[in-house]
Amino acid sequence: MQENKIIKLTVRDVRFPTSLEQHGSDAMHTDPDYSVAYVVLETDSDAALKGYGLTFTVGRGTEIVVCAVKALSTLVVGKTLKEIVSDFRGFYRLLSSDGQMRWVGPEKGVIQLATAAILNAVWDLWARVEGKDPAKLISCIDFRYITDALTEQEALDILVKAKKGQKNREEQMLKEGYPAYTTSCAWLGYTDQQLTQLCSEALAQGWTKFKVKVGADLQDDIRRCSLIRKLIGPNNTLMIDANQRWDVNEAITWVTKLAEFHPLWIEEPTCPDDVLGHASISKALAPLGIGVATGEQCHNRVMFKQFLQAAALQFVQIDSCRVGSVNENLAIILMAAKFNVPVCPHAGGVGLCELVQHLILFDYISVSASLNNRMCEYVDHLHEHFKSPTIIRNAHYIPPKDPGYSCEMLEESVQKHQYPDGEVWRAIEQQGKQ
Repeated sequence: MQENKIIKLTVRDVRFPTSLEQHGSDAMHTDPDYSVAYVVLETDSDAALKGYGLTFTVGRGTEIVVCAVKALSTLVVGKTLKEIVSDFRGFYRLLSSDGQMRWVGPEKGVIQLATAAILNAVWDLWARVEGKDPAKLISCIDFRYITDALTEQEALDILVKAKKGQKNREEQMLKEGYPAYTTSCAWLGYTDQQLTQLCSEALAQGWTKFKVKVGADLQDDIRRCSLIRKLIGPNNTLMIDANQRWDVNEAITWVTKLAEFHPLWIEEPTCPDDVLGHASISKALAPLGIGVATGEQCHNRVMFKQFLQAAALQFVQIDSCRVGSVNENLAIILMAAKFNVPVCPHAGGVGLCELVQHLILFDYISVSASLNNRMCEYVDHLHEHFKSPTIIRNAHYIPPKDPGYSCEMLEESVQKHQYPDGEVWRAIEQQGKQ
């Protein structure tokens, strides 16, 4: 079936009005409408085989990503799956280094988000043809720009070493799942009553790891962190996330004043591009036992290389849509393994949990072989819009059983939430006119 040709690429702007109830709100993104540029690759297969992919956005601007996907589509349509996967590294470079379009990147920003959406669809298509999880497929890493941190031979050595015990770890994941933490309880726009109710419900469901959004007002942060810590008790894990709100010295001062609540990490304390700033924050907070986590807005493997080389983070937060799909995330996971830094993926949004579960299972089963200080974010929003939604049991991700990359959406949901003409958005527009 790899001989089948990709004959059509469609991309749609799909948005969910999450801002109406403050879901996803943080110190920098106060009114997000969780959205995706949703890609479908159609083939000339008699079985009408398709591949589904997406990249995550937060509302306005999704239309720009859609335009970028359309601009890249000519590099995909007309190719067979075999042409692509037989030289996946070359295909990745074709998308990311087109002689003209790379000028609006390269490998960053809108064009990288569009690349991720297309590559996610290719991985989904390939996994459906192979009938297996994409976590088991590796032949596609572009080592350009990172060989001073990780060579191809070093990557191979890591994978070979991890073969030992791999079957047992796979069985363990099928039985127990991968540990998760929740962000759903403590969005910045939630009231104290909501925090209390949601935390209490999460504790009753078996959650032991909680993340709190901070950064807008120090006294408010102290009150909210105090409330959450009292609710979850001294033995459960607390993390805090500023979503890039502070300058470097401000971050150090602010987090020091929150140290009494014993957070495991401060996430995105400053500009996501400031490697040396993160290194300064890491050094200053180390005596307090607080690590730095970042990565959800690192735009490519080179940024992660620099963060690791500078000891600027203690937790690597890969994102399934920010960098160049599985291809680039595999490089980042392997670099993290070499530097012995745990991978704790960013998730939530629309479809991010569905996608990233494959990557973190790959990390544990085939790379790191460790669960020490490792967990994957979970946000309990919008999973009902997917054909194979994430399954959480006892605060653990349960491995998906359906072939593919788990990002096929229900067509009814896509049509209802397509922007601006879907039923949901027409209704909102009508209410605004009343």
